Order: sequence, then structure tokens, then C-alpha cells
Amino acid sequence: MKKPKRGELSESQKKKNKEMASDRIFVEYLIRILKIFRVASERFRLKPSKYEQIIMTICGLVRFRIGALVMAL
Repeated sequence: MKKPKRGELSESQKKKNKEMASDRIFVEYLIRILKIFRVASERFRLKPSKYEQIIMTICGLVRFRIGALVMAL
């Protein structure tokens, strides 16, 4: 939530902003790990039918790397 001009945010709004920021950091961290594998950041040059299988394999490797048990889709 954005601070209004000449105003302040309430404590609950500040708390909500902090929660959203920590979620955003986690998601950006996962995207960075995916880009290390270069599938999500470059042009995919194999058959389009293989893309889902490969991206899901990479997501499994990322999940293994961060030690998560459940991956939210």
C-alpha cells in the first residue's frame, strides 16, 4: 500500500507491506534460480512439446535445491 500524500500508514498497513515485500523477495529469488538454468531467460530451441517437461524438471531441481516440500502452482 502506498503512503498517502502528507499522511502516514497505519501499523496494519505497514505490516501488510512488510509481508508482501518478503513474499516478493522469495518469488524473485526463485525466478533468479530458474534463470540460472537459462530456460526461462533465453529462447527455447527444442520442440515446443518438450518445453513443459523440461521446465517442470528444472522446477523440480529448484525445489530440491531450496528444500521445499510443496511447490505452489
